Amino acid sequence: MADIKNKVQGIDPNVRARDVGGMADRSANIYETLAIITKRSKQLAIDIKQELHQKLEEFAVNSDTIEEVTENKEQIEISKFYERLPNPVIIATEEFLAGDLHFHYTDKKKKKQ
Repeated sequence: MADIKNKVQGIDPNVRARDVGGMADRSANIYETLAIITKRSKQLAIDIKQELHQKLEEFAVNSDTIEEVTENKEQIEISKFYERLPNPVIIATEEFLAGDLHFHYTDKKKKKQ
C-alpha cells in the first residue's frame, strides 16, 4: 500500500453530498459504481488496519504480570493520526472521482452489453 499519509493529503474527512448521476458515467449504472467504491473501501480498511497494527507492534510489551501501564507519547500520536483519517469510503470515493480507480469486468457477458 502506498503511504497513507500521502494518499489522504488534502482529502476532506467530512461527508459531502455527491452528484450520483455524474458518478455513474464511468460505469454502466450507479449500483456498479457503488459496488466498485465499496470493494475499494474494504481494501483500504484492511490495509489501514494492518498498517496501524504493524506500527503499534513496536510498542507491544510481552509480560505476563500485571504492571502499571506506561504512556508512550509516540504511540499516542500514531493512534491519534489514524483516528483522524478520513473514512475509507470517503477515500475510495475521492479516488473514484479523480479517476485513480481502475476496474474491469471478469464476466465476458458484461463486456458485450
